[in-house]
Amino acid sequence: MERNCQAMLQDLMDKEAIRDCLYRYCRGIDRADEAVLRSAYWPDAHDRHGAYAGDAEGFFAQALPRLRSGGRGVHQISNILIELHGDVAAVESSFLALQASAAMPTRETFLCGRYLDRFEKRQGQWRVANRLVVYDWIEERIRPELAREDADLFGKRRPNGGRLPKDPLYAFLDAVRATPTLLGREDAI
Repeated sequence: MERNCQAMLQDLMDKEAIRDCLYRYCRGIDRADEAVLRSAYWPDAHDRHGAYAGDAEGFFAQALPRLRSGGRGVHQISNILIELHGDVAAVESSFLALQASAAMPTRETFLCGRYLDRFEKRQGQWRVANRLVVYDWIEERIRPELAREDADLFGKRRPNGGRLPKDPLYAFLDAVRATPTLLGREDAI
């Protein structure tokens, strides 16, 4: 029984580490944070991502300049199904992504799909070794907020998300890391 509990606990810890890696990928891609994005992939990883198929390094080289040129994007991950096979895992996760590029500021692309990932655990870390992005839904549209004034709905919505280092996330992380004790104030962040 003790061995079984230890194995179950290890499975839970492995699955949580895989989920954390998927969330890091989303942060890295949405904030154009190269260090965080790289932390989700093994250096020898392969990625088939839309029109791109090649090594992870090539994916970073083509994606990061476009992301850093402006615009906004957000990725949400759900329905994460993980099959553990020792130090390898088959992972299917659903994503929703909304992207608005600087080149076409009045339009946005709404994407739904799945990441089919082979994760590998090396030196105690789980990362993507091979990724296939499956697109289940793609919709191009005029950005809804441009059809009416923000103030008509709820007033100006601020702060807006952005890329590294301007996104509010980085000021938030710096503040929490500088003062990790509970302050009990609304303005603590």
